[in-house]
Amino acid sequence: MPTQILKYAYFPGCVAQGACRELYQSTQALTQALGIELIELKKAACCGSGTFKEDSQLLEDTVNARNIALAEELNLPLLTHCSTCQGVIGHVDERLKESQQTQPVYVDEINSLLKQQSCSPYQGSTEVKHLLWALIADYGLEEIQNRVTHKLSGLKCAAFYGCYLLRGQINLAYDDPYQPESMENVFRAVGATPIYYRGRTQCCGWPLSSYATNQAFKMAGTHVSEAIDKGADCLVTPCPLCHLNLDSRQPEVEGVIGRKLGLPVLHLPQLIALALGISPTELGLERHVVSTRPVLEKLGL
Repeated sequence: MPTQILKYAYFPGCVAQGACRELYQSTQALTQALGIELIELKKAACCGSGTFKEDSQLLEDTVNARNIALAEELNLPLLTHCSTCQGVIGHVDERLKESQQTQPVYVDEINSLLKQQSCSPYQGSTEVKHLLWALIADYGLEEIQNRVTHKLSGLKCAAFYGCYLLRGQINLAYDDPYQPESMENVFRAVGATPIYYRGRTQCCGWPLSSYATNQAFKMAGTHVSEAIDKGADCLVTPCPLCHLNLDSRQPEVEGVIGRKLGLPVLHLPQLIALALGISPTELGLERHVVSTRPVLEKLGL
C-alpha cells in the first residue's frame, strides 16, 4: 500500500452517472478496494465535452475553472475517470495556469464571473488527473500487482485510449501521446496480455455520431475489427464516451460495416477490479450491450 492514504476530489462526469452507470459503480468498487478515498464534487457541472468553446471559449473556461476551484477548496487533485473530461478540464487548467503569467486580466475576468455566482475563485493550485494516471503515478503498478487475487492469465486485452486522454492537453506528463504504454502496463500488472493494433490511439467516432452517423460507425467498426483480427478477447477503454460508441452501438456498427463483431468492451476500472476479486455483479458487467460473458468464462468467473 502507498505510505499515505490517497485522496481525491472526484469528478464523475455526466455519462458515468447516466448511460454508463457501471463506470461509476466500478470506480467506487475499485477505489474502495485499493483504499483510495474519493470526495465526490456534487456541485460540479458538465465539462461540456469540448462543445462549449464552439460558442465561447470564455464559457468553457469559466465553467471548468469553477469545477477546478471546487477541488481547490478541498486542497485535493481533481480526479476524472473519463478521457473527455480529462482532456477538457485538464486543458482548461493548463491554459489558465499559463494565463496567470501571460494574461492575468483574463483570469481576473473569469474569477469575477465566478464571484457573481458566489463561487470560489480559480487559483491554479491543484492538478487534474485521470484515474489511469492516478493508479500508475500515485498508487503504483507494483502495488496493484501485489493486490491481485485473481490473475487475468490468458485474457488478451486491446486498449482503446481514444483522443482526449492522450492529446487533449498540450503537455502529457504520464505517457507518450502517440506511442502510449500506460494501459498495456496495467494489463501486464493484472496478468493479462496486451494486444496492439493500429486504432488504439485514434478517435472512436463519437464526436461525429450526431451528424455523420455512418462515418462514426465505420470508424468504430474499423477499430473493433482490427482488435478482433489481432486476437483480442476484449477492448478496454478509459473513456465512457468511447464505450458508448464501441459497446452500446456495436450492433448498429455491425449493420453499417457488414460484419459480425461481438467484442466485449470493458471500462478500465472493471478490468482491474476483476483481478482484485470483485464480483462481476458489483462491477455492473451485466449492463453492457455486448455480453461480457465470454470474458468472464475465460477467467473462470
